[in-house]
Amino acid sequence: MSASVAERRTRTRDMTWLLVVALLLGSIAYIFAGRDRLPADEVLAVLAGQHVPGASFILLEDRLPRLVVGILAGAGFGISGSLFQRWLGNPLASPDVIGIGYGAATASIVALIYVGATGWGLNVAALLGGLGVAGLIYWLSASGSRTGPRLILAGLAIGAMLQALIQFLLTQAQLNAAADAIRWLAGSLAPSTWPKAEILAIGLGLVGLLLPVVIRQLKVLELGDDTAAALGLSVGRSRLLLVFVAVAMGAIPVAVTGPLAFVAFLAGPITAALTRGAINIGMAALTGAVIVTLANFLAANLFAELSLPVGVITGAFGAPFLTWVLMRANKQGNGG
Repeated sequence: MSASVAERRTRTRDMTWLLVVALLLGSIAYIFAGRDRLPADEVLAVLAGQHVPGASFILLEDRLPRLVVGILAGAGFGISGSLFQRWLGNPLASPDVIGIGYGAATASIVALIYVGATGWGLNVAALLGGLGVAGLIYWLSASGSRTGPRLILAGLAIGAMLQALIQFLLTQAQLNAAADAIRWLAGSLAPSTWPKAEILAIGLGLVGLLLPVVIRQLKVLELGDDTAAALGLSVGRSRLLLVFVAVAMGAIPVAVTGPLAFVAFLAGPITAALTRGAINIGMAALTGAVIVTLANFLAANLFAELSLPVGVITGAFGAPFLTWVLMRANKQGNGG
């Protein structure tokens, strides 16, 4: 093993532990120092299984479900974004930038407002919407390099149209349904419950069973289509499986939390910056969980008089980063 490889592995391990510590500290801060600060002895008593009036309800029915849903959703978004970014070789190629997230959101809005879907029904709608848009983008970019700027530009165009469609659907909906949908579109952990956490865990867990295969195939695809085919990989089937897993990892959390802006976009590049190497899929999952957990803490404590959706916080931090990526790509002459 060369010294550079050993150094990279050591740095990856150290940064992984740093992210684990950040996740633990963010979780502890939210549990102990939420909007309504709880005495440490009451929190510890509840976590030990005792019933403490008031504290038990706040922790078990509000803070802990939010925390678990946020960690699971952040991990799913992180994996989704990093898979697309690794495959397409571009930090802009995350599902919330190229329109796939809007596909999942549009399908969820239709199911939520016009069908009254909840639970698994909403997850299926989000997954079908995301897959449909991914297929459309892939088809529109087929006359050029599917892994190049054409796919990203096609995604941006589809995303813009879907945003307009969402606005139209909201204007046609009943007032109460439209208000619920608007709150959901902001991206929030407020409606988190243990049943939703269970749905999220099962959905992501089932799709995650395919992740080791996808990561293995992705490493071969990164060598180029000709080389991958020469090594015996079925390029077409591998791409389809990769797209399915990447879309599902992003669409399932969208159905539960709404679109948490820029989490999928931020997680992968942050891991690359931390390790000074390629995007790490596992670290991206952990980074996404950290981003949502910290954003959840800030949403609950940043403005005492407001109850901010988590999506507002992630959007506020993600937008400047997107601007920086675009400016950097433009200077290098490789903007997508």
